[in-house]
Parts: sequence; structure tokens; C-alpha cells
Amino acid sequence: MKKVFYSSLLALAAIVCFQTNSLAQSYQKGDKLLNLGVGLGTYGAGGIGLGGSFEFGIHDAISVGVLGGYSGRSNYLGSGSNWSVLTFGARGSYHFNELLKLDDDKIDLYAGLGLGYRNISWGYAGTAYSSSYGSGVLLLAHIGGKYYFKPNLGVFAELGSGFGTLQAGIAFKF
Repeated sequence: MKKVFYSSLLALAAIVCFQTNSLAQSYQKGDKLLNLGVGLGTYGAGGIGLGGSFEFGIHDAISVGVLGGYSGRSNYLGSGSNWSVLTFGARGSYHFNELLKLDDDKIDLYAGLGLGYRNISWGYAGTAYSSSYGSGVLLLAHIGGKYYFKPNLGVFAELGSGFGTLQAGIAFKF
């Protein structure tokens, strides 16, 4: 009797898991998406930045949210100059999986636009001189992809104008 009970329970669990996985999508309306990573090629003199984005799914193909990031560098090329870049703003993404008929719940391909503010500060060591030349409002654009190795955990890579020209890191879905 125990064997029949446990076999039935195991079969029911397998059916539920199979149905959950077959209905799972890499992106859908209502998803909350968090990217945290590093950015290479930060505005100005290159360098490595840290940042992230958070988006909420408002449609089966569209998400909107915010982004932010920081990068800084001291003694650039031995010149004694120091700079830092702080970027924040709003962004939206279009998720292409349905349009491309990509039937893989582990891959999410997307591109989007945003509006942000970038504060650039630089100066020279040993002087009181500092400038914010180049700071201001800017149009942001990105194209990227995510690979989920677990339903809510994966990696991402983006090319664009967020907190680095190339951004990569860890992706969470809630």
C-alpha cells in the first residue's frame, strides 16, 4: 500500500513539475526583473563600473523600470587626473521571444530605450580644480539577452549606454 501511495505521489509531483515547466516563459507580464553587474567601457576613459536595472512587466512583450550605475578612476594614464561617472534614469525594454517565435524558457532577448542623467566629475590631484563638463540628460539605448539556468536566476549581457558600453552580470526574476 505504501508503494502505491508513494508512486502516485511521485507521479503527481512529476506531472505538476512538467506542467509548470512547459508553461514557464522567459518573460511575461507581471515579471519583476533585476540585473546586477559590471560595466566595461564607461564614458570617458574606459574603466569598470558597477550598476544595475530593475524592470516590471506591463505587457507580455514590454517592461519598464529604472537603472543606475557608478564608475570612477584615479590617476588615469599617470596624468594625476581623477574622474567619476554617476548614471541613473528610466528605461523600457521590448522582449523579442514571442515575435521571433523563440520557444525556449531559458532565453530572453530584448532591446530598449531610456532617458537618463549622467553626472561626470573630473579633476587633477593636488589641485582644487574640478569640472562636471559632459554632465546632463541623455538618451539611452540597449540590446541584450539573458540566460536563465534556474527559473528565477540567470546571467545577462547588454550592449548599450547604461553604466557601461558592455554590461554583464547576474539576473533575477521575481
